[in-house]
Order: sequence, then structure tokens, then C-alpha cells
Amino acid sequence: MSSYFLRTLREDPADAEVASHKLLVRAGYIRRVAPGVYSWLPLGLRVLRKIEQVVREEMDASGAQEVLFPALLPREPYEKTNRWEEYGPNLFRLQDRKGGDYLLAPTHEEMFTLLVKDLYSSYKDLPLSLYQIQTKYRDEARPRAGLIRGREFVMKDAYSFDLADSGLDDSYAVMRAAYSRIFERLGLEVAICRAMAGPMGGSRSEEFLHPCAIGEDTFVRSAGGYSANAEAVKTVVPDSLPIEGQPLPQDYPTPGAKTIASLVEMANEIAPREDRPWEAGDTLKNVMVTLTWAGGEREVICVGIPGDREIDMKRLEASVSPAEVEMASPEDLARHPELVPGYIGPQVLGPNSPNRSVDDNGEPIGSVRYLLDPRVVDGTRWITGGNKDGVHTFNMVKGRDFEADGTIEAAEIRVGDPAPDGSGPLELARGIEVGHIFQLGRKYAQALDLKVLDENGKAQVVTMGSYGIGISRVLAALAEQNCDDKGLKWPLGLAPYDIHILATGKDQEVFEKAEELTTELSASYDVLYDDRLKVSAGVKFADSELLGMPFVLVVGRGLKDGKVEIRNRQTGEKREVEVASAVSELTTMINDSRKA
Repeated sequence: MSSYFLRTLREDPADAEVASHKLLVRAGYIRRVAPGVYSWLPLGLRVLRKIEQVVREEMDASGAQEVLFPALLPREPYEKTNRWEEYGPNLFRLQDRKGGDYLLAPTHEEMFTLLVKDLYSSYKDLPLSLYQIQTKYRDEARPRAGLIRGREFVMKDAYSFDLADSGLDDSYAVMRAAYSRIFERLGLEVAICRAMAGPMGGSRSEEFLHPCAIGEDTFVRSAGGYSANAEAVKTVVPDSLPIEGQPLPQDYPTPGAKTIASLVEMANEIAPREDRPWEAGDTLKNVMVTLTWAGGEREVICVGIPGDREIDMKRLEASVSPAEVEMASPEDLARHPELVPGYIGPQVLGPNSPNRSVDDNGEPIGSVRYLLDPRVVDGTRWITGGNKDGVHTFNMVKGRDFEADGTIEAAEIRVGDPAPDGSGPLELARGIEVGHIFQLGRKYAQALDLKVLDENGKAQVVTMGSYGIGISRVLAALAEQNCDDKGLKWPLGLAPYDIHILATGKDQEVFEKAEELTTELSASYDVLYDDRLKVSAGVKFADSELLGMPFVLVVGRGLKDGKVEIRNRQTGEKREVEVASAVSELTTMINDSRKA
């Protein structure tokens, strides 16, 4: 360590919010260059390479073959798949000296597809799976949590190529099993969750989420085995109710009812129901949002949800992808003078609007598009905005008094909601997305004309799968899982070094014995030796706990009695042993740890 490129920090970096970010910087594994951009230092790079090796071994065992693409790519292929525009501001775009357009790759679907197109032309060449481990670039608006959401990150991406959909199913199953083995070998807990395909496209999609309180993804699970990212949960749609006999709509002045709670309280005073009190879930909240489409076109839409729920922006974003979404601004609403903010009701929205007409293509125009939560079914009865200042309309019945342009999954998922598959009530958890697999189908092959000849000599479009693991994000997740208030606690096989030897004291004999043990143990293990002179034992102990090697061998004042100390960083166990048996004792402890 006296010559190792390492400086530990005693204080947390000012911009660090989560444990992995704080500890990886303090322990000298990574170093910030810019927001969301980090340099890898020797310790961090050793861990990263060990994770990569596990991934490579399992990818190779699955039959996939490794390639490597450039990160700097031309514009043309991304234009053919529409992703030059669809990626929006998340794409790093640049020009060369001749004015040619390039990008820093966020993903490489186009490159994999074109490579196979260049070299393969027959069904006999398939199935095929290729993968790479490569740096990716995305211009994140809000990089956070160190390596968990950065602008530059290391990723393993793999792609399968099959002639038939049944072949894609087989390739997907092989990769799914390989992912399970990878995370098992890494010792990283994951939940496999149904997910949205998003801008990647395709049909089936699953995420591998590491349950963690600081995770950005909310996922759900039931006792019966259902699991999904909250974005992908489909609402259980209730049965329609009879419309006949429902009370007619009526406007009531509701001055000051600016919140759902105040509206419900007032409703029960001025127009109580005949069967039970009004509740928040009986109100229909109409939320105005603005979608920005590729090319900059802005569209104001209205999302109607029960008043006892809030909009989940991630669910909404997934539902309207690839458009970007934000709450409608006063300027956006000013373009629709028929709306009365604060009291917007269905009367002037979507197909209910007297201004609604159709253009030459049969598309509706003249009113704000109106999308409803799936729970708002025919026959349900609502209190909603009267579209008059200070007025709400009571007893608005879906299917009699108003309609919508469609439904949308945008409302929050809550604990106790029913699982879509009927397997019981849902629980909510947070997680870090560490892997994502897709059945892409023929989207990219069609756009880039990847075809092969089948047994009958007929050209067929190839079907594809996509399989990604965030290597650098996995490292951060492992750090989150393996740490305490003193520092990192790496498991064997992933730690930069298996053993950390500390020479504590001033006697030359201590350093000589520590050097001797380092030489002997280095024949079988990766060893980091703290040989620093004029550094106190307290500092060396603190650094060893911060750096987090699985086993620590302390050569210090006990040496005069023929003793050294072995510490297990994972369990906290400390054991004093004879110097002569230190190597055999450590070997036994390491072997036992590997078996466990």
C-alpha cells in the first residue's frame, strides 16, 4: 500500500446521498470527473473486471459469442429505426470536422442487426446469440447515486437472432436462465419482474431488480408469486354497473373546495348520498399533462383518475412513451380557453366536447384528448369538475353522461391492490434495475432489412431478443448490499483482494513477518499488504474496514507472543492464532467461506 495508487477519505463527498456512492469514493474505488461520470481507480477496476468475468463465463456457457462495437456511431442506422429522434435529449449527438452526424451509443441494437445482416443470409446460420461488454452513454437529466444512474456506464448487451417466434422463445429462456445463474454467482438478490418494453419495443419484457430502499424502481409482488415493475402492472378492471336508476347529474356550488378532502367534506354536507357517505374514491380528478413528441410537437391531454389516488409519473411516462411528459403549464392551458382550471370536468373533454370534429384522416380534433383510469367503468358514479368556476357536478355516470378516448395506466399502485393474475393482494418494494431482457421481435430487423432465406428459399425477416446487464450498476448494488457504517464488506470472488495484511507497530520484526506472510499467501490468493511506515494502527484498521477485503490478517504487538489475528470482515469474527498456523487457518476459513 505504500506504493499503491490509493487515497482514502475520512469525510463523505458532498454530492453523495447513498451508501455505495459515499463508500466507493471514500475508499478510492472511483473518482468523480463530472456529474454522472467517474474514473475507475485500481481497486474499483479490479471489482468491475471480476463482475465482467462472471458475466462472460455465463454468456459463453449459454452459447453466446463476444464481439465489441465502437461507442462512436453514425446517424444513419438510428434514423432508419427512428431512434435518432425518439431518444430525444437523452442522446449525445455530435459532428465530425466534415459536418457528419454521430452519436455516443446508448444501446447497440442497430449495430448488432447490421453486423448479422452483413455476414449471414441463410436459416442454416441461425440461431445465433452475440454479446459485448461496452461503455454506454446517455445524457441523463438528473444523474444521481453515483454509479446507479450515470451518464457513462458499463453494460453487457446481448442479442439473439432466430427465424421463428418459437426459436425466440427458446433463446429468451436460455438467456433468462443464464441471468439467474449470473446473479446467483454474484450473490446479488434479485426479483424477476414483468416490465414495460418502452422505447426498445417488442412484446415480452422482464426486469431483474435488486430489492433496495434507495432503488429508483417500484415493484410489486404477491404471496402467490406475481411480480412486476409498478410501471407494468395492469389494473384489475371492475365489472360495469347498471346505469338505469342512477341519479341525474346536478351542479352544486363548491366554493373553497380546492382539495379532494375539502370537496368530500362539503359533498356530504350539501348533497349526501342515499346509500353511504361520499368518499375520496368517488371523486374523479382530471389532471392536465403535456406530451412532447419527437420533433417538438406538444400535446395537452387530460388523465382522469379516482380522487383517492395520485398520478404515478413513471407509470404515466411508460404509458405514453416515447413522448416525454410533464404537468401542463399555464401557457399550455391557455391554448384551451374552454377549460376552467381547478374545476375541469369531462363536459369539455374528448368525445364529450361540443368542439370535437374529425380531420381528413378521420382523426379527432378540436378538443383535449381524454384518457381514463381503467377503474372508471360504465355505470360508475362520480363527483367531478363542473367546468365552471367554483362548481362541481355530482352524479356524473360513465357511459351515460360522459365518455373518453380510451384508458391509461397512470394512477399509483397501492399496497393491497389485487394482483392482475388473481394471486392475492400486492406488496410494494423498491429496487435497483440490474438487468433487463426483451423479446424485441422483428422491429429492428424490419427497419434494417435483416432477412435470411428459409428452407424454401423465401426471404424471411429475422426475429430478435435483447438482453442487458448494467455491469457498473451491479457493482453499486453489490456495494449497497455489502457494507456497514464502517465501510465496504466484499464477498470472496468479487473483492479486489482476498486478504488484507496489516503490519501494525514500529518493530522491524513485525514488518518482516508481515512481508513473509504476504509472500507465502500470494502464491494462492490475491493479497493487499499495508506496509506503510509511520501510519498508526488505528488508521490502518479504519482503512481496512473501509476498503472491505473479506479477510484481514493483523501482524502486530501479539507477535512477541507468537500470535497474529485473523478478522472476517463479513461476519465480524476475530480469531487469534499461532503465527506458524496462520496460513493454514486462513486457508480453512476461506475454503469454508466459499462453500457457504
